[in-house]
Amino acid sequence: MPSQSKRALLLVNPKARRGGEAIAPVVDRLEKGGLQVTIESFEALPEIARDIVRLRETADRVIVCGGDGSVSSAALAAIESGLPLGIIPMGTANDLARTLEIPVDLEGAADVIAAGHTHRIDVGTVNGYAFFNVASIGLSAELARGLDPKLKRRFGRFGYALAAARVLSNADRFEARITEKGQRIETSTYQIAVGNGRHYGGGNVIEASATIDDGHLDLYSLEMKNVWKLALMMRSFRSGTHGAWNEVRTARCIEFDIETDTEMPVNADGEIVTSTPAHFKVLPKAIEVFTPRKRAA
Repeated sequence: MPSQSKRALLLVNPKARRGGEAIAPVVDRLEKGGLQVTIESFEALPEIARDIVRLRETADRVIVCGGDGSVSSAALAAIESGLPLGIIPMGTANDLARTLEIPVDLEGAADVIAAGHTHRIDVGTVNGYAFFNVASIGLSAELARGLDPKLKRRFGRFGYALAAARVLSNADRFEARITEKGQRIETSTYQIAVGNGRHYGGGNVIEASATIDDGHLDLYSLEMKNVWKLALMMRSFRSGTHGAWNEVRTARCIEFDIETDTEMPVNADGEIVTSTPAHFKVLPKAIEVFTPRKRAA
């Protein structure tokens, strides 16, 4: 990072899980690190990209204070603007911060940005919408669509657990067609997930060997007959070894196409952004992000 790059555009989501926490200590750490900080607040995710485009000439880096959905909403505008991206993890799961080893402590995350070490990482897209962690169809999308924002903000991960139990009790398989390298597979599944990073869902691992700079996407499809078998699989999801189960289909590629018999929502990093049919692809090392020195190395 050039030493003369000292202007930071700080985008703050007051509706994030930790959005009520004082931003002043974060700004203080950034300023002590030699940055001139301009603060912009946003109420809705589409505002993030517009703010970056509108203010990109006034900044040398953009910093997003919010959850994974907020950071993903900034990705394409940051890429287009050529600005490196800083992350202050104020969401519920903060899986991207976990993947990049960024402290969940807000002042510690600010220190990472002030230190100036960066690393280039991949960005996944689905129908032109960016995601860093995972995009999915089925159970996770139904969870994201039905999760009350007030429940999410008040109870955090416990709120997710309550909503997940409700979704599982009403879950049904759906018919889908997965196309990879020109080969089409028909399947009946509860969920299809496509991962770009490593962590998702509050610490699950998309695949044991996955990294956020490996240049490909990792897919899995849950094809068990009884959705409650997921309870037996939970440990393997935490380690990324769920592909060892016969009921879990896995694939690795740079692009996937997924069609479903009926139009279904697609959840990208916790936000419903589009619907099927869905085209997934990876943009290798498309964006520069601030990371701890050891991670940057």
